[in-house]
Amino acid sequence: MNMPISLDWSKEEVIDVMAFFQAVEDAYSGGVERAKLLSLYRRFKEVVPSKSEEKQLFKQYDQEAGVSCYHTLKKAREDEQAQKIRM
Repeated sequence: MNMPISLDWSKEEVIDVMAFFQAVEDAYSGGVERAKLLSLYRRFKEVVPSKSEEKQLFKQYDQEAGVSCYHTLKKAREDEQAQKIRM
């Protein structure tokens, strides 16, 4: 699968962004801890502060992986009681 990454990112940033996308996939394949997902998203936003770039990366990843980063995050933000997020 092609991960949407930028050549401008450091190796550490690429790893952190990939970890976020993996957590979204985990939500679809059995569940991911809500706190972990939100923590990985905060790090993702440090690497990708631009909302338009975020939307572009989400769209690319969603099409590749057959998931929805946006809906996964929305569920994690809204369901404050949940320990795990399952899609």
